Amino acid sequence: MGPKPEDDGVDVTIRPLRNAADAAAFRALNEEWIASYFVVEEHDRRQLDDPIGTYIDTGGEILIAEVEGRRIGCVALVPDGTGGYELSKMAVSPELRDRGVGRRLLTAAIDRARELGAGSLFLGSSTKLANAVHLYEALGFQHVPPETLQMPYARAVYSWHSC
Repeated sequence: MGPKPEDDGVDVTIRPLRNAADAAAFRALNEEWIASYFVVEEHDRRQLDDPIGTYIDTGGEILIAEVEGRRIGCVALVPDGTGGYELSKMAVSPELRDRGVGRRLLTAAIDRARELGAGSLFLGSSTKLANAVHLYEALGFQHVPPETLQMPYARAVYSWHSC
């Protein structure tokens, strides 16, 4: 059976982060999009310097998207201590944006959060990221006032929540 229309012919594998090369790709993918639209903040640097300690050792997970062995996307799930998870550091290589990779990555993250027992998912975003905002809305996230989630990023002017 051929690819679904939203797949645009891209054969993507999504799996957990498993080695230093994955961690390096996680850092590079995130630095690229953050620096393209915003400024890499100190909070970003701390997370990207130690993604395993920041995300995995605290009970979360990082998913890596691959095409033919090349790491082309990522997303992190961060437990908040109350049964909720923050969806963080989602990135897709620029040449594969608008080809359904982000949708598949976000869907995989939502599915994994459910497997981890998440009671809710939340994230911070920006109006500068119109395609991402559209994707969050399409997958059921709802806008909430940013101050209700206390996001640590200056760029997070929109917050989203999904149960």
